Amino acid sequence: MKRCHRIGYCAALAASALLVANAALAVPVKTIETQKVKVKIETIASGLNHPWAVEVLPDGAYLVTERPGRMRIIRDGKTSAPIAGLPDIYARGQGGLLDVALDPKFASNRTIYFTASVAAEGGSGTAVFRAVLSPDERRLTDVKRIFLMNKLSRGDLQYGSRIAIAKDGSLFVSLGDRFEQDRAQDFHDDAGSIIHIRADGSIPADNPFKDGAKALPEIWSKGHRNPEGITFDTADGKLYTAEHGARGGDEINTPEAGKNYGWPVISYGRNYSGTKIGVGTAKAGMEQPLFYWDPSIAPGAIAVYRGKMFPEWKGDFLVAALKFKLLSRLDRNSSGKITELERMFDGNFGRLRDVVVAPDGALLLTTDEDNGALLRVSRAAE
Repeated sequence: MKRCHRIGYCAALAASALLVANAALAVPVKTIETQKVKVKIETIASGLNHPWAVEVLPDGAYLVTERPGRMRIIRDGKTSAPIAGLPDIYARGQGGLLDVALDPKFASNRTIYFTASVAAEGGSGTAVFRAVLSPDERRLTDVKRIFLMNKLSRGDLQYGSRIAIAKDGSLFVSLGDRFEQDRAQDFHDDAGSIIHIRADGSIPADNPFKDGAKALPEIWSKGHRNPEGITFDTADGKLYTAEHGARGGDEINTPEAGKNYGWPVISYGRNYSGTKIGVGTAKAGMEQPLFYWDPSIAPGAIAVYRGKMFPEWKGDFLVAALKFKLLSRLDRNSSGKITELERMFDGNFGRLRDVVVAPDGALLLTTDEDNGALLRVSRAAE
């Protein structure tokens, strides 16, 4: 049965009223002593419904997605009404409106990209859209779906999905296995993969399977379970992902062209029932994770810190965590070994979904709650 959900005018009014009602509940500023530096956490906005992603606009305002299917702008402490023009979105379970990313030339072309789950015959799946934000910021125009995973399925779990934009403007997008784990090893199925497409949805020339013979041409790498974090390190240009394991085995990987990252043949976790996954932790032809967590932290987004505000964290990975409601800080030594150094904000703000390094070096976090918030983490005064 086809199930698509458009957020209507009445729902928008109700949501806007909820924002006003909940604004007074926010704790505006909190100071926390981390391992290396004292930080200040400000609540930029509250009353958001499961905010999934945030981007910083050129003037310093924030573009935020809410998983039920709304996109808003937060400027000068005020949260806008939902932006009009979004496509039909399948908002069930873990599905809905997911990531958003600004085109590198957004200041001149006002183009954005976003991912969402959509429904059609056969079920639902993850899609990628391109659109233009109108000059008055009230609606999206020229909305075009540039990608939809090739096999839709029933169920509402493990859609992924984050976007990382390469220097050439092409998109790397993470896709979950849809809780149908064997699909992650089927190279003619988009599920459980990192895909690489141009801004118009076409296939880049450097894709490993561009002729489509051994795998779908859009596939960059396979064997991923549910990667909800993906980012480039601007220092070395490498791509990194943060991925949900099952019971244990959350991973950080560096997806490379044509490689297989093992799920569900190898894993450092176990099935939720406690039984063994696949053949164990290693197999020839399958890549090892750079790092794994056991027990799971349920990772959201991942960032590599290259800002100026916190030189103490230079080059560190920052991973938002849902399960333990924390921000994990991990160090990488000269040989590439990763060590978890610190778990920040443990339980202070709820489930942390997104982490973004703002242009000024502050961190932006979203909390995945019914009454979710956008937080800004900056250096506290000495």
